[in-house]
Amino acid sequence: MKIVFPELDNPIAKAATSHFRDVEWLAARRLDEAANYVRIGLADSMISGLDYPSRNVLITYKDHLKLKSAYFSSCFICEKDDQHFALADGGVNKQPTKEQLYTIIEDTAHTFKTYYQEQPRIALLSYSTHGSGGKNSDLDKYQYCLDQIHQHHPDYLIDGEIQLDAAVNPTIASKKTPDSPLQGRANILITPDLNSGNILYKSLEQFGGFTVAGPIIQGFEIPLADLSRGSTTDDIILTIKVIRSLL
Repeated sequence: MKIVFPELDNPIAKAATSHFRDVEWLAARRLDEAANYVRIGLADSMISGLDYPSRNVLITYKDHLKLKSAYFSSCFICEKDDQHFALADGGVNKQPTKEQLYTIIEDTAHTFKTYYQEQPRIALLSYSTHGSGGKNSDLDKYQYCLDQIHQHHPDYLIDGEIQLDAAVNPTIASKKTPDSPLQGRANILITPDLNSGNILYKSLEQFGGFTVAGPIIQGFEIPLADLSRGSTTDDIILTIKVIRSLL
């Protein structure tokens, strides 16, 4: 397995990649050079972003690599002690359409299921739970996604719109959503827009002490990663584990 990592000389990258003796690591002078390694088959995947803004990394991916569908998105894999879940989309789509949101859910569930070998339990997050907050423009998109998941992935558990506490806390769920299939045990958290997704993931990382992989970039023919410039060695190690599982 070969992975190109443009920032391979960065001390944090060096510390992380040293844990993976089974991976051949390739350096590159520029993002476009690294992406071309993937495009022509010299590398199986690409990890970048440690020293580059996300916009630069994502534009490079979009300009040089092939999509497998009409959309691409991102997800974060978050771990702390015995807790783990996926969060999307906190890195790409500002205001996803209902079709984009469905693709985000589908791709994130695939990433999660492939890495953890667990049944996806998907929460469509909102300030409202089952209509408690009145009408808003996100509800129609969520209803579309619910219908699509039920039709195409009947083995997935999904609920929404639902507040975060009811999605992840069984005690609170027993009060707010006693009939929910999630029962307060969601392992995939879907946010309605980029603002909420990005703020939530950084809050988990900075205040909650979670190790966070990614964002993992989904929707291309191969799995990719766009690291945060604040990524730690542990974040990158987890990112590599996820990418390796998806290849």
